[in-house]
Amino acid sequence: MGKNIVISVGCEYASGGVEIGKIIADDLEIEYFDRELIDKIITRVGISQNLVDLADAGAYVKGRTSAENNAGGPTKYMNLTDRLVFVQKQIVKKLADRGPCVIIGRCADYILKERKEVLNVFVYAPLEDRIKRTMEYVGCGREEAIKLIEENDAMYHARYQQITGTFRGDRHNRHLMIDSSLLGIEGTAKYIEKLVSMVKEA
Repeated sequence: MGKNIVISVGCEYASGGVEIGKIIADDLEIEYFDRELIDKIITRVGISQNLVDLADAGAYVKGRTSAENNAGGPTKYMNLTDRLVFVQKQIVKKLADRGPCVIIGRCADYILKERKEVLNVFVYAPLEDRIKRTMEYVGCGREEAIKLIEENDAMYHARYQQITGTFRGDRHNRHLMIDSSLLGIEGTAKYIEKLVSMVKEA
């Protein structure tokens, strides 16, 4: 690989993947794009946040035919979910085209699978660690934390499978899968940064 590596970080809910991605981006002084930032870009091209949320939940939203359907591009999709998937793929590719960056989730590992300059990482953690982190971050009790984890896991899995036809934790889609509880958030970020450095020199 060359120097312009895009780091794709997939992660379980409350595993610390988002925080790890931010640390890596800050330390390496590269751009950072998470789900929220990418969704903002998606809504700027005329797709509502409501549709994004429905698609995240695995819903399949029907659209209408139009005279533009034969023109190609996103308008050719009668199904609005398919249109959203098309737009998301184009946005992720364009963000990667800009140069080295960290992209959190949004199926970036799959969307950029044909590129050599991409390092795909998946962060996970034991359930108890995720429960504790959710309780601290959200400010809720244990039962609510468990419910949030279950709901978000189901949503992320449905979204990933809808776009890729496979599962988020499939090792064949990742270069590195790491338990964030082993080294902690900072330690995991440093470990991935070291791997990035080694990959650049390989």
